[in-house]
Order: sequence, then C-alpha cells, then structure tokens
Amino acid sequence: MTAITTSRVESIKPRWQAIVMVALIFWLSVSLILDLVIMPSLYVSGMMTSPEFTTAGNLMFWGFNRVELICSGLVATGLMVLSNLVGDFGKRSRTAILLSLVLLAIALIDTYGLTPQMSALGIQLNLFGEAAEVPAGMNLLHQGYFALEALKLAVAGTLLGWCYQNQV
Repeated sequence: MTAITTSRVESIKPRWQAIVMVALIFWLSVSLILDLVIMPSLYVSGMMTSPEFTTAGNLMFWGFNRVELICSGLVATGLMVLSNLVGDFGKRSRTAILLSLVLLAIALIDTYGLTPQMSALGIQLNLFGEAAEVPAGMNLLHQGYFALEALKLAVAGTLLGWCYQNQV
C-alpha cells in the first residue's frame, strides 16, 4: 500500500510544481510587460494627459487585477498542496506559503484598494470643464503601487527560483 501511495505522490508533485511555475512565469511576464512596455508607451504618447486615460486605465487594470488574483490563488494553493504531499513541512515550505500569501495580499490590495482609489481620483466628472490637473494624492498612490509591484516581483522571483531548484 505504501508503494502505491508513494508513486501517486511522486506523480502528482511535478504537476503541482508545474502549475505553480507556469502561474508565476505568466504573472511575472504580464506584470513586466504592463509596467515596462505598455504604461511607459502610453506615457510617451501623451495618453496620460488625456481625459479618457482614467477610463482606459481602469478597464485595463480591472482585467489585469482579476488575472493577478487567479495567479496568486493558484500559487498559494499549489504551494500548500506541495507542502502536504512531501510530508516534511520544513522551514522552506512554510516560508514559501507565507510568501505566496504575501503575493495574494498584494493582489487584493491592488484590486480592491489602489486601483479603485486611483480611478476615483483621476476620473473627470465635469464633461464640459477643462481637463483638471493630476491630484496630489495620485502621486502617493502611484508610489504605493510601484512599491507593491517591486515587492511582488521580488517575492514571485524568489518563489520561482525555489520551485525551479525543486526546493519547495
């Protein structure tokens, strides 16, 4: 009976490890494309000074934030399954689970905290008025977003490295 259980565990572990790695790679690549390609190109093209930018940004980040939630959920679930399959719930597994929960918290803060707040600050409600300046609070929210983004990239990169080295 032990041989059957052991072989089943050995066949399930690579699947979950692959799921975690694919979710992390996809999430990191989409984040980097959004942060390093799409947003700078919108800034250079002058789109950010347009009154329609808030609506376009809200739609873009609404979709991206939901993808982030799915990826963070997959990563957290996968790491919990992996830690239970191995049976040895060591320090690295606990740390990996805590880091995955940090990623989930970042995704939740971005989705339900920062993005709606930035959209609310940037939206122009007066259709006939001139375009207003960017509110002072928007810069603070952008700084918070990029700090969380840097933390997310560091944590996700660490978890990806651990999964790649097969140490989770």
